[in-house]
Amino acid sequence: MSVTAEKKQEVITSNAQSPGDTGSPEVQVAILTERIRNLTEHFKDHHKDNHSRRGLLMMVNKRRSLLAYLKKKDVERYNSLIQKLGLRK
Repeated sequence: MSVTAEKKQEVITSNAQSPGDTGSPEVQVAILTERIRNLTEHFKDHHKDNHSRRGLLMMVNKRRSLLAYLKKKDVERYNSLIQKLGLRK
């Protein structure tokens, strides 16, 4: 269910604004998106796992608030991120 260290590092390097960047909203949203996709696959087999579903909902809300922050600060970065990650908005 969780993201492997290699996959997480790949996501960080592909979305970082500068070398060593791990805390920008783009990186945080990309990591959350990867975790959400993994949990969505998990729920296809384990549809009664309500404890993990709560965690999924918290991640979705966290991603939504990070995207709202990014949209408020810089619309161009927001638009490029949602296009890159394939999010609908």
